[in-house]
Amino acid sequence: MLALLLLSLLLHGMFINWGTGRLSFPSLGSGEPQVVSIALQPAAVAEPVPSPQAAPVPPPPAPRRKPGPRPAPAPEPVAAEPASTPPEEPVATLPAEPAAEPSRDVQDDPADAPPAPPAVAEAAASTDPAPPAAHAKPRYKALPPPSADLRFEVQSLREGQMVYGRGTISWHAANGRYAVHGNASVLFFTVLEFASEGELDDSGVAPVLYSEKRFRRSLTNTHFQRERETISFSASTASYPRQGGEQDRASVIWQLAAIGLGDATQFQPGAQIDLMVAGSRDMDPWHIRVIGEEQLASDFGTISAWHVVRNPKPGSYDQRIDIWLSPGHYWYPVKIRYTETGGDFLDMSLSKIETAASR
Repeated sequence: MLALLLLSLLLHGMFINWGTGRLSFPSLGSGEPQVVSIALQPAAVAEPVPSPQAAPVPPPPAPRRKPGPRPAPAPEPVAAEPASTPPEEPVATLPAEPAAEPSRDVQDDPADAPPAPPAVAEAAASTDPAPPAAHAKPRYKALPPPSADLRFEVQSLREGQMVYGRGTISWHAANGRYAVHGNASVLFFTVLEFASEGELDDSGVAPVLYSEKRFRRSLTNTHFQRERETISFSASTASYPRQGGEQDRASVIWQLAAIGLGDATQFQPGAQIDLMVAGSRDMDPWHIRVIGEEQLASDFGTISAWHVVRNPKPGSYDQRIDIWLSPGHYWYPVKIRYTETGGDFLDMSLSKIETAASR
């Protein structure tokens, strides 16, 4: 019974101390009782103090600022698809050169492109064709001769038949202006009429209007427009820039006379005088070659004259023109011959000179 009583007391003591969280056994001796403590830690599992510190290891913006951890993915989207790059990703965070190159390519076209070279700017700005280099002709010393009326004997070969007639050329120069009127007739027909009028400037004769009427053809006008700086034609839609020094088919004879009177040394055998000459439909460079000084028989004796010739371009149906200018008569034309490609010609030989002094 005593043993049962002690066992009962022991069990009661254990259940009483269970609520305190300790399992204690009363000492059978006189010393301090030995206590065995068992600490239950269910809450320790719910305390993941180190785990939240490991979770925020790489914040999302950190890889954008430091491309070191992931170098390969960063340049790939920019180089492969520059247009699809998110707008919130500034260029500064991607200093790679491929990101800057697309932006420069887009800006090169509008305003950031370097200025065009002068040669390109000129070709783009100019709607009219640039003046041909052939227009820029050298300037000659020129002194227009005094007014005169010239009479000519005319002979012409037409379709194998020689015919004869008369012609006149009137040259009037005064007060900075000039006027030329001429005609040639054979039998009862006027085969050629022409007129030129304009100004006299430092380069010599400067036409404003040229008119021409050939046998069985309509009258044509060639306009030298100073306001618009163009040369236009009533017989065609052609147009040329006016640069100064251009001539027409009537004024060119008197420009040559002015060049000879201005400085006779400009006429030398083999020399060439280059002039732009307008006809009834277009304008061409005339390379007038000086043949030499020749002696011509005339109604008033032998005349010394410089022979010059203008040959048409190869393959052209234009006329060959031979002119003889007399230094002893103010370089007036004393003979003119127009030769067609087929061999027909019109020859005008001086028969009389009337000047203001001789009237």
